[in-house]
Amino acid sequence: MAPITLAALPAHLGFALGLAALSAAIVWLVLRLRIMDVPNARSAHARPTPKGGGLGVVVATMTGLIVQYQVATIARIDDTYFVAVLIGAGAIAAVSFADDVRDFSFRWKLAAQVFAALVPMPFGLMLDTVSLPFLGEVALGPLAWLVTLIWIVFLTNAMNFIDGLDGMCAGIATVAALFLAAIAIVNGGAFVYVAALALAAGCSGFLPFNVPRARIFLGDVGSQFIGYLFAVLGIAAARFDTAPLSMFLVPLLLAAPIFDVAFTLARRALNGERLADAHRGHLYQVLARSGLPALRVSALYWAMTAAAGVAGFRFLTLSPPSKLGVVLGALALLSLYAAWVAARARRAGITAWSGDAPARR
Repeated sequence: MAPITLAALPAHLGFALGLAALSAAIVWLVLRLRIMDVPNARSAHARPTPKGGGLGVVVATMTGLIVQYQVATIARIDDTYFVAVLIGAGAIAAVSFADDVRDFSFRWKLAAQVFAALVPMPFGLMLDTVSLPFLGEVALGPLAWLVTLIWIVFLTNAMNFIDGLDGMCAGIATVAALFLAAIAIVNGGAFVYVAALALAAGCSGFLPFNVPRARIFLGDVGSQFIGYLFAVLGIAAARFDTAPLSMFLVPLLLAAPIFDVAFTLARRALNGERLADAHRGHLYQVLARSGLPALRVSALYWAMTAAAGVAGFRFLTLSPPSKLGVVLGALALLSLYAAWVAARARRAGITAWSGDAPARR
């Protein structure tokens, strides 16, 4: 099968611009629905603000995936897996938009996420093996279902949790998706290239409504859909594309939000706090509360994602020990970032990370 050539790039970029325009049009329409996010003690906004703008991301990205399914010859995977991606993405979009409208409890949100994660698994969209340094390919056997479920649900929630400042989640997703698309096309991963390009287009169409000051929020329909699709693309990249990429590529690209969420969950668990309770203790939230303008915090996360993207180009060519070194190096740098946030919090007099008054956007 012939690879995608550079001659096709202008057509792909033109299609992506069309998807971005479609996303922006849908966001404009959702603004008029007035699905409001009413601020509470844990919110980062001071006045009721429309939410559900992520529907534009969903419609544009799903349109791109459906067109890809219908017309693509090179940039596709086996129909069974392709249908699994479409059904799973549609399921998480439907349940998360319903959550934006009805505001479900965390228990029902988690149940819906588990359902959406399970939807594509009977089609075969699972992590059966992982490639580990020094161990090579490790078969997961009966743990495949559990590992896949945890991966999808965790990343779905991680991108939802990171959506707390103007431009944060959508900006990270745009940068990560663009790098994922670029890395995929350079390495012959045609399906991931086109799918990631569609996601980047959907997010970029939403961003002008969310920065420099939000006129509308992504809502769960946007943030959960973004996390879910990145999780699925990570699996597709590792197993089903024409040129399999590393399963660790998506975690590397999203290292900043993943670390932020994992660090916060671990800190709250060690402090005996209820993990399901709303809080203002994420690293990016504490950084904003320490006095750094919200948009600068978001821009910092965009920059960290871009740095991870640059590393991603080299990552796939490294030996397993070198890949492990990259992962450990990233963890070290992110740990230094957490220490810097803690130092700023101390200087700002923030002692209870989860309970202080939030920064307003």
